[in-house]
Amino acid sequence: MPQYFNLAEAEALLPEVEKSIRGAVESKRIYQDAEQLLQNEARRIAYTGGAMVDSARLRQERQKRDACASRLKQALDHIHSFGCEVKDLDMGLIDFRTFYQGQEVYLCWKLGEAGIHYWHGLEEGYRGRKKIDEDFLKNHRGRLRA
Repeated sequence: MPQYFNLAEAEALLPEVEKSIRGAVESKRIYQDAEQLLQNEARRIAYTGGAMVDSARLRQERQKRDACASRLKQALDHIHSFGCEVKDLDMGLIDFRTFYQGQEVYLCWKLGEAGIHYWHGLEEGYRGRKKIDEDFLKNHRGRLRA
């Protein structure tokens, strides 16, 4: 079941979310670098028939890759535990569900932004971001009232 936030609730989570998304972005980068090295090495080994294999180096790269995968999963799980959604890990894009004029929408934050300044519809995505204005502030809420 999704969680819903008002702007103040979502912004209160930003310090912890930012820390976790930074860790996730870095873990993904290191993972991809290690995976690329392992793939390149596998191709080189296949072309040379297995000659001159540095087993210790390959084992170390696999361990690094696997550790990064574990850290990445932990960081994403931590972010999701708050109820927000990672939309683009490369950009560090996070959405928080909210209601605006009775419709379910997202508060949208991107790594590097000082706060949450945008929102968009569920189907609009990042390109559909709109600046949070006075009307939005007056007509949004975190939980749907009965």
